[in-house]
Order: sequence, then C-alpha cells, then structure tokens
Amino acid sequence: MKNKSAETMWQYSEAADIRSNSRFVLLALIFAGFIMTIRLGNWWFKEDHIGSWPLFILLSVILWWAILRMLILWISYLKIDKPARILAPEGLKVAIYTTSSPGEPLSMFEKTLEACAQIRYPHTTYLLDDTQDDRFREVAEKHGAVWMKLVGIPGAKAGKINAALDMTSEEFILVLDPDHIPFPNFLDEVLGYFNDTKVGFVQVSQSYYNQYRSFTARGAAEQTYTFYGPTQMAMFGHQSAVAIGANCTFRRKALQSIGGHGIGLSEDLVTSIRMHAEGWKSVYTPIVVSRGLVPEDFGSYCRQQLKWARGVYEVLFAELPRLFRKLSFWQKLTYFMIGTYYVSGLSALLFMIIPFFYFWFHIIPVEMYFVHFLQYWLPVALIGVAIYMYVQQWLCDPESERGLHWRGSILKFAAWPVFIMGLLFALVDRKIPYIPTAKRAKKGISAFARPMIIHVVTFALTLTLFLGNRLYLTPEADLALSSEETWGMIFFAWVAFCMSVGGLYAAYESRNLSVEDPWMHKDAGLLNKIQVTWKKRKR
Repeated sequence: MKNKSAETMWQYSEAADIRSNSRFVLLALIFAGFIMTIRLGNWWFKEDHIGSWPLFILLSVILWWAILRMLILWISYLKIDKPARILAPEGLKVAIYTTSSPGEPLSMFEKTLEACAQIRYPHTTYLLDDTQDDRFREVAEKHGAVWMKLVGIPGAKAGKINAALDMTSEEFILVLDPDHIPFPNFLDEVLGYFNDTKVGFVQVSQSYYNQYRSFTARGAAEQTYTFYGPTQMAMFGHQSAVAIGANCTFRRKALQSIGGHGIGLSEDLVTSIRMHAEGWKSVYTPIVVSRGLVPEDFGSYCRQQLKWARGVYEVLFAELPRLFRKLSFWQKLTYFMIGTYYVSGLSALLFMIIPFFYFWFHIIPVEMYFVHFLQYWLPVALIGVAIYMYVQQWLCDPESERGLHWRGSILKFAAWPVFIMGLLFALVDRKIPYIPTAKRAKKGISAFARPMIIHVVTFALTLTLFLGNRLYLTPEADLALSSEETWGMIFFAWVAFCMSVGGLYAAYESRNLSVEDPWMHKDAGLLNKIQVTWKKRKR
C-alpha cells in the first residue's frame, strides 16, 4: 500500500472500466481455479486420509467453507460491472444528513460541515444533533447547515434519520457519517442514477485519510479495499449492491416504502435488504468522492467489529428469513454471504486448536503426507492470490490500495474472539449498545489482546515440551515414522502463531500511539483544488 501525498489524497478517483479482454483473462483464471479445486477435493476426501473422524470433519469444514466462499466470490466476479456516468439533472431537492452524538469532537464537525457547504449541487445540510452542546448549533449555522435538536430519539443514528425524515421534505437524502469529508462533486456523481425511478439508493466507495497512522489503521483500511472495489461492482452486476452506512444517497419514496431507515447495529444492511425486497434497485458506483476515518487503535477496531458482527447476524437470523421469498437468487446469496462473514472467527479458533490435539494427545486429524497436501492445495492458493491481485485493477484508488493486504488478514485473524462474541450474543439475543466508531486513538493495550497472549504463550510452551520429548524420549524408529505428520502440524500451528504475534503487535502499538485529530492535518482549502478528471465510460 503506497502512501498518497496530501494533495492527491483529496483528488477524485474511480475504478477502471471493464474491458472484454480483462473479462476473458479473469474467466480463464477462474476456470483454472475450479479445475484445481476439483482436483484438491477429489484427493482430500479419500477414506484413507481420515485420522480422527471428529477432527477430520472439523478440519474439512474449516478448509472447504473458506474455499466455498472463495468460489462464490469468483463466480460473482464474472458479472462485475460499473455504471455509466449520468449527469445530475437540475432542480432536484436534496438533503444531506449528518449526525452528532455525545463525546464526538466538535473540531471534526468544523471540517465536515465546511466541506458539505462546498458541495456544488444545490442542497440543504442538516446536523442531527443530540449532544445538548450549544457549540454544535453554532458550528452548523456557521457553515449554513440546519441544526436539528434530536435528543433521546430511540434507534441511535437510524432513529435520528427517521425523525429528520418527518421534519424535512427533500426528495433525495445523502447520509454522511460525520467523520467523512465529502468532495465538491459528490452529488453531481450520484443524482443522475435516480433518473431511473426504480432506483432506491446509490452507494459510493468509502475511502480514508488516516490509514497511515498505525498498523491497525492500515489493516482496517486494507480489509475494505476489495469490497468497495471489485466485490461491490460484482454485486452491482448481479443487481444486489448493498448500502454500507455512509456515503449512501436514498430516494425518500424508497425509504418511506419500508417504513423508514432500518434500525439496528447494521442499519445499512437492514435498510438495503428491505429495499431490495420491495423491488427497489440499487446502484454502486466505484468512485472516491469523500474520505473518512478508520479505527487507529486495536481496541477501537475490536469494538467496531463486535458491533458489526452482532449486527450482521441480526440480518442473517431475522431479516433474511423473513424477506427470503421476495429476493432474487443473487440477493439471497449476497446477504447470506455477508451475514456469515464473521463465522470466520469460529474457523480461526478451530484452526488454532486442532494442532494442539496432536501435540498434547497425539491425535491427528488426517493421515496424509504434508508434501502431498502442498501439491494439491498450493495450486488453488496460488490461483486464488492471482485472481485477488488481478481484480485489483478495479480498485477505486489503485495507486494507494494495491497489495497483498497482509495487515488486514492479520487483524481479521486477531479479531476471532470478537467475531465469536458477536455470534454468541446473536444466539442468546443479547443486545449491545450502538456506539459510534472512535474518532480518536485510545492509548493502551486492549483487553481484546488477552486471547492472543494466551495462544502465543501456550504455543511456545507446548512446542518446547513437544520437541523436547521428541529429542530425548521418543525412540528413533517412532521419530522417523511420525516426522511427516509432525512437521505438518507444526506448520499449521506456526501460521496461527505468527498471525497472533501480528495481532499482538497491533495491540502493543496502541500502547504508545499518539492521540491526534487526523482531520486537523487536512488543509480544507484543498477542497477547492480537487482535480476532477472525467473518463469516458463504456455504456
């Protein structure tokens, strides 16, 4: 990931057009991936490979669940698409809603509301405020925004949006998180798509301006790049692009048709699934027309992920079954895949635990040579990486977003306890409060690091004792017979160990992270200098 300069950070950018030869190369890669996956499956599911039935089943679930998700993503890429730009018609009535909550920094709203005032398309900005701090009203009025006092409204952010809907009349509403600084051309880029009266919402990418502040910030940003680029473009191709909380513009009539903005920890997904069920279309345009914040410290990242994990399970367990019959096949599949994303926490836990059954009890899940496993698994993995890198030509800001995104993978693995907590809370229907994502770094080592510390210490002690036993107590003949399986288990355990060490680094870095206001380092005058370069898009 390459750092962007202060000026290029605030330039408009967009994903590349989709060319026919690019589709052909992608199809060839996916075809090769399917052939190698079938080859792996034909080899994996042999009866003589089964060591311990329970562990073989667990390991197979971990491996093939991940492969299944990958295959579905590959198939979706075959319909990757990008909407042709449509000029915004004149005379539309447009509102911008941004919300403020107690504890959020006033200086951040100075930047956001100033930027909203510079958006060129005529509009009215509303600050939906429940801080009970008069300074927020002063800042709103200073930048020409309408201040609305909305204290004690149930439903957090979505509740305030619904209250504002009853108090305003604009036909189109842009929901903008307060940490996002919009570009002057924002509305010019999205309003034209509403010429189609069936379009219920238009979503654009989320990009960030503080991802260079820490390992956690980089990793959190890396987790979003592919989703906001080729993945959402593929969803759009299947007419199932989803709302993602910020930077989404809604048609008032569409919101009213579902009883207002959805309320919940994943209010964006609740809203979009209900709109799709009512027959509304969604448009995803892969452009950067604003930049916001990602969590800078590990604890804030985990709290954000807990909220999201709990929220998507609400969609999976409540909304999807209720609306299932009203959705298209790909819409069903999209919400199922999003709703099961955080199951990866359980997979990570099992991935960590399984090698210890061998180290402690000499129980092995599979009876196979490790080198043979590599021969069959490695081609699938390499093609997966090739496809992942190939579709990066459709990232929204390729200059700064290309890469292997290894920090994002480490953070995802490190958050496995949070993902499991979200699942358990959903199963017992335990509610958690809607807490806005932290806008400033919080110094200190988070309690969420404790499971990783336990894992690292347990691995180090177990491996020391295990190797000591093999060196000094195990007969030479047994060493020769078990060397292949031993190195295989050590390999898998070592991978998990390295991921936990990476997560601990992110947590430890937060201990000495300087607490700053990232928005104060942005020259607001740059908003007047944004260079918007239009590319002729294929229709």
